[in-house]
Amino acid sequence: MIGPKRLEIDDVVAQHLHPLAGDLNHGVAHNLGAGVDAHNDLGQVEQSGGGVSSHSVQSYTHKPSAGSRRRNLKPWVVLGKLAVTALTLWLLWQSVVADAATSAAWRGLITDAKRGPAVMALLLVPLNWALEAWKWWRLAQHLEPVSYARSFRAVLVGLTLGFVTPNRVGDYAGRLLELKNRRPEALGAVFLGRYCQLVITLLAGAAGGLYFLARYIGHTYPLVVGGLVLTALLGSGLLLLPLYRSRYLLEAVLQWRPLGRFRRYVANLPHYPAKVLNEVLLVSGLRYAVFTAQFGLLLWAYGAQAPLGAALAAIAGTFLLKSLVPSLNALTDVGARELSATHLFGLLGLPVLPVLSASLSLWVLNIALPSAAGLLFVLRLKVLRRNRKRRKHLRVV
Repeated sequence: MIGPKRLEIDDVVAQHLHPLAGDLNHGVAHNLGAGVDAHNDLGQVEQSGGGVSSHSVQSYTHKPSAGSRRRNLKPWVVLGKLAVTALTLWLLWQSVVADAATSAAWRGLITDAKRGPAVMALLLVPLNWALEAWKWWRLAQHLEPVSYARSFRAVLVGLTLGFVTPNRVGDYAGRLLELKNRRPEALGAVFLGRYCQLVITLLAGAAGGLYFLARYIGHTYPLVVGGLVLTALLGSGLLLLPLYRSRYLLEAVLQWRPLGRFRRYVANLPHYPAKVLNEVLLVSGLRYAVFTAQFGLLLWAYGAQAPLGAALAAIAGTFLLKSLVPSLNALTDVGARELSATHLFGLLGLPVLPVLSASLSLWVLNIALPSAAGLLFVLRLKVLRRNRKRRKHLRVV
């Protein structure tokens, strides 16, 4: 049997243990560092019948959760989408409606042009961008599993964002935002797709330029033309070198310190097999053929007729000059095509007005209309994504 004196001693010990346990927990939490929830790590100190009560330790700092950060950024994302929409609509109005030449071109396409060729050119628009979506789907497969439907939507979003940005750099952002895992290597994949299209444009444009040189100065300076042909063949090989020997080229270029910061963006390029590159080049060629067919059909619709070989050379030269001229926005993009098309077809003796109308109509069909359609996906674009891998890990734990 426990005596009264023993009970008094136990009470005194219990009174001293209570603050001691709290100080002990407080000290351990302090050692764990600020921002650590010691209540979850240490639990509560309990002793039934011993007089020791529960004690919870709170963290020193409160770090905002990912959900709260997304809620804070959401109004700015909505404002950005509305700004892109407003800017796109304004540029469409200025370049398609307010511009006298463009407005007359597409109105003439509806009212005065031959319906058959015009309708055929219009029906080729979905095929054009379907081929571009296939290119991006094939390249994006090396980054993450992605469906063709999502790839098509990414192409339209990129087209819309590229419509309002210099040199269409918004195309990179649009396709990157449509990926679930937005890795930096996606920028390199977009560049690879655009480079393959540029290779086809340069090769065809070189052939078109050689046609005009041979026609106008070939009989006078045959050696000059022959030297230019050899130069074009050598240049074609150099254009393909970055595709199939990108590892060595990147290692050499990235040795320059200012370019070394871009290593992470192009790190995935050497890992694309030759089979994929061949397929992307082939589809790029098919897409170029669709563009060429559309231009030819629109020339036919407006009554501009030229021999087939000469017309193909002029179209190739127009696309080449357009690709080499940097554009600040959609308005300057139209001006570059106007100048190149009217000059080259003028060498063939074609009148300026139908050539100009065909060139502007081609731009309206393939750029302006799909950019307007892409606005629907821009407004629904999920800019802020959750970390899916982390959520999955937390559910498992």
